[in-house]
Amino acid sequence: MNYLDYAKEYLMNTYNHLPVVFTYGKGCNLYDTSDKEYLDFTSGIGVMSLGYGNENWIKAVENQLEKISHTSNIFLNIPVLELAKKFTELSKMSKVFFCNSGAEANEGAIKLARKYSFDKYGKGRSTIITLNKSFHGRTITTLEATGQEKFHNYFYPFTEGFKYTDTDAKSLQEAIDPTCCAIMIEAIQGEGGVNPLSKEFVSKVFEISEKNDILIICDEVQCGIGRTGKMYGFNNYDVHPDIISTAKALGGGLPIGAVLCNEKLKDTFKYGDHGSTFGGNPVCTAGAIEVLNTISKEGFLDKVSEKGQFIKEYFKNKPSKNVVEVRGIGLMVGVEINGESSKVQKKALEQGLLVLTAGSNVVRLLPPLVISGEELEKGLNILYEVIESI
Repeated sequence: MNYLDYAKEYLMNTYNHLPVVFTYGKGCNLYDTSDKEYLDFTSGIGVMSLGYGNENWIKAVENQLEKISHTSNIFLNIPVLELAKKFTELSKMSKVFFCNSGAEANEGAIKLARKYSFDKYGKGRSTIITLNKSFHGRTITTLEATGQEKFHNYFYPFTEGFKYTDTDAKSLQEAIDPTCCAIMIEAIQGEGGVNPLSKEFVSKVFEISEKNDILIICDEVQCGIGRTGKMYGFNNYDVHPDIISTAKALGGGLPIGAVLCNEKLKDTFKYGDHGSTFGGNPVCTAGAIEVLNTISKEGFLDKVSEKGQFIKEYFKNKPSKNVVEVRGIGLMVGVEINGESSKVQKKALEQGLLVLTAGSNVVRLLPPLVISGEELEKGLNILYEVIESI
């Protein structure tokens, strides 16, 4: 039995796996069981921000493994305290709660918003508005928070208290009612098709929220931690939310999520209101510190922006009958095509390039933030030829 047969025999049918098994990675490349090299434009769906085998990251994690790998949150450990300080300061937020994933971070953000509203207004003010085409996670609650009908199936009953709106001021205004406590947005809707929100709409979201004492939650799970050439996606809009949820790139390959809040929410959670057994794990937080150390270096995020612009210029200078639009910010790019994105993904794999999809006709690119210009051009050449051939 080969390894692909193992998947069919022993793994639940939750993923339609592509026919490759990876054994190791180096830089921006992955290698399969036959040692074939693949250039990675996925970074584990936005996780491997520093690429594979980053020496400083490995050293930070190994050093912590030799000291202590877990304590539980009954006790404190040094990495979680150091990360909390560094992370809140870089994020310009007041306090942070650590968990294990993006879905958990969004669950925490939802609970925090509802608790704040309950403390201030009592029952009956718990509705959270999210956007059509949004994606917020795979738990029962975050599935219902997701504004895509295809996810609202099978697992009834879902958690109550969510409304969806289109990304225009009129629709948003019509969705507001006295039951609303928060609006949750992604600066760029990743799973929904790599759709950056317009500055006009984001400005309206914050304007309406301020008038109605409605909290703003920015879901930065995919577009945060340097992905757009800024610390967070919302930093491209000159706004600042009440709550930030983030994960993926923060750990650089280890599972970690976080909920950050501003000054007015810093004491909303009381002892026992929320928790996580593995949240703030010292090994994961040690890795996260190294990620933040790297992306906060002078000029690092400027280079991410430049690489993102290079991708757009590449397609602008090489017109294609099959490319409809190239959109995104920084190294979070969607290439909308005339054709099936899954076919492009499979054919690119055969050519040694890993890409993602975001819907039936969008190829999603999330390369490691450390990718070189030469690697970027090499991968784009492969992608262009594949798109042209469909």
